[in-house]
Amino acid sequence: MNQISSELKERLLGRPTVGIVGLGYVGLPLAVAFGESGASVVGVDLDQRRVSAVAGGTSVTEDVTNERVSTLVAEGRLHASMDAGPLKDADAIIICVPTPLGKSRQPDVSFIERATEEVARILRPGQLIVLESTTYPGTTQEVLRPRLEATGLVAGRDFFLAFSPERIDPGSRTHWLEKIPKVVGGMTPHCLELATALYRRIVPDVVPVSTVDTAEMVKVFENTFRAVNIALVNELAIMCRRLGISVWEVIGAAATKPFGFMPFYPGPGLGGHCLPSDPHYLSWRLRLDGYDPKFISFADEINRQMPGYVVQLVVDAFNDRGRSVRGTRVLVVGVSYKANVGDTRDSPALEIIETLQRKGAAVAYYDPHVASLPVRDAVLKSIEPTQADFSAWDAVLILTAHDRCDWKRIVREAKLVIDTRNATEGIQHCGNVIRL
Repeated sequence: MNQISSELKERLLGRPTVGIVGLGYVGLPLAVAFGESGASVVGVDLDQRRVSAVAGGTSVTEDVTNERVSTLVAEGRLHASMDAGPLKDADAIIICVPTPLGKSRQPDVSFIERATEEVARILRPGQLIVLESTTYPGTTQEVLRPRLEATGLVAGRDFFLAFSPERIDPGSRTHWLEKIPKVVGGMTPHCLELATALYRRIVPDVVPVSTVDTAEMVKVFENTFRAVNIALVNELAIMCRRLGISVWEVIGAAATKPFGFMPFYPGPGLGGHCLPSDPHYLSWRLRLDGYDPKFISFADEINRQMPGYVVQLVVDAFNDRGRSVRGTRVLVVGVSYKANVGDTRDSPALEIIETLQRKGAAVAYYDPHVASLPVRDAVLKSIEPTQADFSAWDAVLILTAHDRCDWKRIVREAKLVIDTRNATEGIQHCGNVIRL
């Protein structure tokens, strides 16, 4: 190692200053973890509400308690700002900004580009820059490196560049940041060594890989793996329903095999930031090289049809009872994209509710984690379950299986329950429950 990297490593192993660009569901847990490791943390975000909340000691994500944030703020180990200027004093800067899809389902790396340009303005010798945002293989090399080296500094000699994919599992009670192995790829061996030293402050199991491109590929493969297998089991659910077989029983029995099988479960569609988007990052990058990854396209087609399939289940259920969906009252239970979180990004519930409304149903929802939901030109408010009479609705449609929902009460009171998550498994009913 040269003198710059040796001195930086000493700081990273001691009491470094760590900058976090983006204080969302990835950035804030990182900021808190590094603060609790003894580092001084500067969090930067363009959202004034986030910055004000964190600066005031309030968490902006369900995975971090207010107490952890307020303790670090009170002790002067966590600062939040809309200005990137304070990052000039950081030994390490971690970029974790959104990477959405464009209208044509192509990668939108504009947030990464803007964040990198801000970092380039304050870049100095002896800093480690790490990208955590999920993206296509080649981004660190093709987007970050040239912008940072335009300053005249050289990656691997003057400053150090790495990629480490985020692996946050929102709402998980078992897989939290500090317990999940951290994959790291460096632009050079010195970059890898420094990034490994940084993350070992907060994660005991760091997994180094040979290149930044490899680390980027790890992340998109992980989420493509889930998306493809969910598509397979979604199609299995459709096939089982046509054959009069319970898909849930099939999966449960297959899962008893101690080798060669991993259970995945069907649902009303993919949601959240990662699964609906990440496979497209990989597909887009491969198409640039003249290869069309057909398997990913087939999986995406199946997953995107699931909201429509669920709507058809509702329509068929009413038809079987001699009713049209028009004029019915439908209560949706759970609108977030996964259980026990309040995140509605790309939730299939949005499309399902809008489609039912267009078909003439009056739709309301209950979700203990989501107080309001913009749908079409209106904002719906979650009903209060203590005041709800589930028998007043023509159908209750379960889209997210939150632990805080009283499934026995719903089955007992509702005229008709359409369960897309198997939340009512094992609950006796009088023929009023239809499962996906």
